[in-house]
Amino acid sequence: MTKPLQQDIPQHIAIIMDGNGRWAKARGLDRTEGHRQGAETVKIIVRAAAKAGVKYLTLYAFSTENWKRPKEEVDAIMDLLVFMLERETEELNRNGVRLMTIGDISRLSEKAQESLRKSIEFTSKNEVLTLVIALNYGARNEILRATSNIAKDVANNIISPDQIDEKLFESYLYTAEMPDPDLLIRTSGEQRISNFLLWQLAYTELHFTPVTWPDFNEEEFNKALVTYSSRERRYGMTGEQIITNQDKKD
Repeated sequence: MTKPLQQDIPQHIAIIMDGNGRWAKARGLDRTEGHRQGAETVKIIVRAAAKAGVKYLTLYAFSTENWKRPKEEVDAIMDLLVFMLERETEELNRNGVRLMTIGDISRLSEKAQESLRKSIEFTSKNEVLTLVIALNYGARNEILRATSNIAKDVANNIISPDQIDEKLFESYLYTAEMPDPDLLIRTSGEQRISNFLLWQLAYTELHFTPVTWPDFNEEEFNKALVTYSSRERRYGMTGEQIITNQDKKD
């Protein structure tokens, strides 16, 4: 099995879990079967991430655009969310996994909202891995929401326009409590970001794989980590500057 280089494990990994429907269609199954199998993959990757030493894992589960899908499929996804939360929360807690969400969950069913609240509270003290589920999430909506809230606070004299910088802006985002992703993984061969964490992905390494999400496993996850380990993250600097800065730290 491919093993990641331990010294280069990303602190935060974000994943666009794509391909559930294509996986099901290729097998002559209903799309909901693909979502069920995809939910089982989530379990596998959460364990793999914790095992590797990742601290934050953000999964794009349901976007603001996904409401356009057939009602039957949307309802099945919401029912599956509730089922998985009820089935898996105790195991998450035993394994030291803290659950969080980003996005506007107020549009979700009351049952889904209540299940999320219970799971989030139950796992709130855990520190091994923070599992962040993006639900009814859209990055453009997030940025507009942050901008609107900043404008309101300026109008109410809570902050002044001179205070607005990147750090303050980030404090108004859903992700204010976590670092930006070091690595983004997208499954199923598509090579786009799809309105996911647009602000936060500014310097994130991208890894695209043709493997559909239901077929994604620990081996594929570790391949992504190995790819990440081979890259030089320069943040606008030269390679020589990176080496100099690393030497100073050592």
